[in-house]
Amino acid sequence: MKLTATLCPIAFLLLALCAAKADGPLTANEIMARVAANQDRAVEMRSHFVYKQHIHSVSRKTNGKLMREETQDYDMFPNASGTEKKVHSVTGRYWQDGKYLDYEGLPIPDEDSLDASFTHEMVDDEHSKDGVMSHLFPLTTEHQKEYEFELLGQETFQGQQVYRIRFLPKDKKDFNWTGEAYINAAEFQPVYVFTKPSRKLPFFVRSVLGVDLPGVGFNVQYARQEQDVWFPDSFGTEFQINIFHFYRRTISISLKNSGFQKTRGQQD
Repeated sequence: MKLTATLCPIAFLLLALCAAKADGPLTANEIMARVAANQDRAVEMRSHFVYKQHIHSVSRKTNGKLMREETQDYDMFPNASGTEKKVHSVTGRYWQDGKYLDYEGLPIPDEDSLDASFTHEMVDDEHSKDGVMSHLFPLTTEHQKEYEFELLGQETFQGQQVYRIRFLPKDKKDFNWTGEAYINAAEFQPVYVFTKPSRKLPFFVRSVLGVDLPGVGFNVQYARQEQDVWFPDSFGTEFQINIFHFYRRTISISLKNSGFQKTRGQQD
């Protein structure tokens, strides 16, 4: 009887401690696990939306001279395997033989040049349902396997309560991405993410192959379309690329998604 009377307060205290722990602050891993679950579901939900995408890309020499500028507008149709892009309009100009040549529509002239290739390949991700290079940001369960996370705090960002999470590759020797993610604290959806290389390119690549990417970094802004459906709203990057001494460029790319509409048959 005395033993039971003694154990009751202890049991009550243990239950209280467990409850307090359950209601305590979330860890970075717990927050990102919820984000991953939401993003995994969003892959399917995004396929029920169509939208428009506007891309503006510029390639300049390091002295500022414009070498190529292009504007692309697409109608975007996510599907089971990625996104089908239908060209709405393409306009641009490029430097050749001492003058600028303007162009409009398809085919895109001089498409195999380095200035065109770098900008086109940077945004051409047919396997992404959200219209940006999703492999840059460790939001899904699959991508999070390679990263570790640190909670930097909770704050107000663009009028929303967010968790600020730092991410970096688990393998410190790996050339991967590092950066920060601002996560909506109510819905556990990304609001803003920026990323940069976790370290410099290997010395062999820089010295022997002559390739370097100083200042490369990407940022993406997300916007809520409806409950549990957040799409990348805008994407941007500006960086230099050096290949030996014959090719040095500053590349800038801005991308804007807009005009989201739910496909017929998926209306509430």
